[in-house]
Amino acid sequence: MGPAAAYRLRRNVVLVGMMGAGKTAIGRALAAMLQVPFVDSDAAIEEAAALSIDEIFARDGEAFFRRRETEVLRRLLADGPRIISTGGGAFLAAENRALIASDAIALWLDADLQTLWERVRHKDTRPLLRTADPKGTLTRLLAARKDIYALAGLRLPVAFHASIEDTTQDALRLLATQPAVLETL
Repeated sequence: MGPAAAYRLRRNVVLVGMMGAGKTAIGRALAAMLQVPFVDSDAAIEEAAALSIDEIFARDGEAFFRRRETEVLRRLLADGPRIISTGGGAFLAAENRALIASDAIALWLDADLQTLWERVRHKDTRPLLRTADPKGTLTRLLAARKDIYALAGLRLPVAFHASIEDTTQDALRLLATQPAVLETL
């Protein structure tokens, strides 16, 4: 695979998948390689609300957060092409999947339970995992969400010990199979 300057991003790429799959890290690296903007939708929600995701969940509840998430996603998609990482629950909403399908391609970073658990187990920034059994909760969330994530236009298996650079290169190769998304110059 040649340098990223040999490519031009033609459509938004929206990274979807579970918390801990690497959406933000891979999104940042991919955007840098392709020399396009990167936006984390959760960070954009926090900025718009002037509150953290935790504070929004605690003060207003998950349903309120999900409505804001859709509004922010709609705005971000209008400003492309760019790389957008989403929160783990964003792709679950049919309205969000329709928005993404019309203005982007969804790239599912498909990490297995072991990889996800190793990445999130020591972090306290995941409101959905603040339960008596966080690993059990993560297991149930993955089981419930996997079939919906599978609706994404592209799927990239994320290897347990793969580096950000290796996974980003894999993502670039996968996107390059979609000339309407990533044009080879």
